[in-house]
Amino acid sequence: MKRRIEKKFLEIKHKNEKALVAYLTAGDPDLDTTYRLILGLASSGVDILEIGVPFSDPTADGPIIQAASQRALRKGVTLSAILDMIASFREVCDIPVVLFGYYNPIFAMGNQYFAMKARKSGVDGILVVDLPHEESRELRQYTDRENLDFISLIAPTTGNERIQKISKNATGFLYYISVTGVTGTQKPHFDDIKKDLERIQERTTLPVVVGFGISTPGQAAEIASCADGVVIGSAIVKLIEDNADKNDLISIISSYVREIKEALG
Repeated sequence: MKRRIEKKFLEIKHKNEKALVAYLTAGDPDLDTTYRLILGLASSGVDILEIGVPFSDPTADGPIIQAASQRALRKGVTLSAILDMIASFREVCDIPVVLFGYYNPIFAMGNQYFAMKARKSGVDGILVVDLPHEESRELRQYTDRENLDFISLIAPTTGNERIQKISKNATGFLYYISVTGVTGTQKPHFDDIKKDLERIQERTTLPVVVGFGISTPGQAAEIASCADGVVIGSAIVKLIEDNADKNDLISIISSYVREIKEALG
């Protein structure tokens, strides 16, 4: 039986489209709003949801997502509460969900219990930013057993031999970081991305999506021309921050992602 993420990419490929992966930080501005935002994203053309778990020291994230994490933590948002929210969401929507975060909250919960609870909550994949390929076994022995896809990151600085190793063990899709540095602080350069994607695609049969720094329909369309999809993160989080107090927050975010998805069609 095919997993949700695999099925989604096959469906997108059959339609001759590219995947739109949308990231938001769970609990910013609060978990109830996150739930409503997720439903809005799912109904506006987003193919895969990337739900960020707030962490006090998000080293891979730029100032926009760092600030969102701090706002969520001040509200007392926990990994357990996020998984409960996903379970509620899963009762009404079948869109694939990737949990994006850092290893500390998972380790604190307990690897085995986390894997079981994530699977029961309806999570499809996990992306643990600070758990490199060489150290992933301690978690994957449990997440693999629960059929959770382990999404792996590849950077511009990743050599071909390491790409081969990462690709061999990855599942779901590969996430190519389009710029060196943290999220949302630099604009990606298409020619560099295209060269790197060619290197990666020669060494994997998995879909490859590109993230970090993509914020406009034009950027998304250009990059998707040589990738299987794009990730929009900081741009969505910033829109949420700027419009958090507005009654039409959900429609503002939905309208933005709809424009991105249309550009990928």
